[in-house]
Amino acid sequence: MDNSYANFLKKYPTYESTATIDELRATDYRRLDRAEHIYLDYTGGGIYAESQVKKHQQILLENTFGNPHSSNPTSIAATHFVESARGYVLKYFNADPAEYDVIFTANASGALKIVGEAYPFGPGDHYLLTFDNHNSVNGIREFAHCKGAEVTYIPMVLPDMRVDESMLAAAWDKAQPGHNNLFAYPAQSNFSSVKHPLTWIEKAHAKGWDVLLDAAAFSPTNKLDLSLYKPDFVPLSFYKIFGYPTGLGALVARRTALGKLHRPWFAGGTITVASVQGDKYYLAEGHAAFEDGTVDYLNIPAVEIGLKHIENIGIDKIHERVHCLTGWLLGNLTAMKHSTGLPLVKVYGPTTTEARGGAVTVNFFDQNGRAIDHRAIEEAANKVNISLRTGCFCNPGAGELALGISRVELDVCFHGPGHEDRLTIDDFRSCIDGKSSGAVRISVGMLTNFNDVQGLLKFCEGLLK
Repeated sequence: MDNSYANFLKKYPTYESTATIDELRATDYRRLDRAEHIYLDYTGGGIYAESQVKKHQQILLENTFGNPHSSNPTSIAATHFVESARGYVLKYFNADPAEYDVIFTANASGALKIVGEAYPFGPGDHYLLTFDNHNSVNGIREFAHCKGAEVTYIPMVLPDMRVDESMLAAAWDKAQPGHNNLFAYPAQSNFSSVKHPLTWIEKAHAKGWDVLLDAAAFSPTNKLDLSLYKPDFVPLSFYKIFGYPTGLGALVARRTALGKLHRPWFAGGTITVASVQGDKYYLAEGHAAFEDGTVDYLNIPAVEIGLKHIENIGIDKIHERVHCLTGWLLGNLTAMKHSTGLPLVKVYGPTTTEARGGAVTVNFFDQNGRAIDHRAIEEAANKVNISLRTGCFCNPGAGELALGISRVELDVCFHGPGHEDRLTIDDFRSCIDGKSSGAVRISVGMLTNFNDVQGLLKFCEGLLK
């Protein structure tokens, strides 16, 4: 191990600059090592610090909070913490409060649903998105379809799974003047960990597109500066950044973009006046028009605590740590060969650290080149207390491309007998005739250390024949 660590530091000397995270792990996250966890699912969810929970608990124990939709003392106290957190989200992303607003939601998917249901799609309008998107972004196409808008997907190119930018540029040119055009893409893929260029935002704006930037996988290890890059809609899940609380996300949106949205209904808290006899309602301004019912006012204070926690650590330091460990992981994984000379893994996405994040998605193969079921890999990892994630990670476009599942196979499957309204995962596996239906995602994150990566590599070496 000492020799391996020396070789690692020789290749990635900047890792030593992140030593304060090791000190923090030994104190604020001690339960990881106490239970001998090798946690490698940071794209799925972050890990919370003990101090975050204690600070939040202290706020709850020292204050009395009431529903913020009032002006009594307990309501005012809750409103103070909610608005403080809202302001801190803007500060964290360096967003001008005069230009951006924050809508608290249950998660990133809830933020995306707001955009999908309220974006003014209609005939002649266009929803443009990349193959590489989370299902909650893909789902917006159903609103577009229902309202008669055109939907276009831009494919990716193997092996790195990056977007064909010439096709994207050609698609931007198809925006019809005077119509509503929405372009959606992830800042970082939750499948391949490819980082798609933030420079696309202004290029799309220049061609008449509103831009939805999914930052859920990007934000935990990268700084998104909304004074430099100005998407119209940014969905977030806070637990992916700092672990606690779950059940809280946000839509960070430009105020001009919010003005374009037309909600198909109203709810408690979203209106100034609603009448039963008059059959009329008036929506509130800004974020209040989109926060249905009562916000999670007891948990929202924990958002500000979490963001300050990440700021104290330093997002650049987190980024550098993930960069170093991901490079070491990729280099060692791709070098593993069976006695037959065949590789142990196939990486879906970039095999270098250039313009990619810390998720390494692979499938494992035996000495004869046959794919090992990803579920078997997860089961074996579970036995040695390694937390991985398997499947297609709610990103079917990336998964279909990576696994070689064709449009013809999908059409045959979806139109097969009994598949019009219901399709189980076992039905799907049967349709694709033995091809892999998923992969293994190894996600390096803020708290990952060298021993975690070496433990995973030792597990992988045990699969060699």
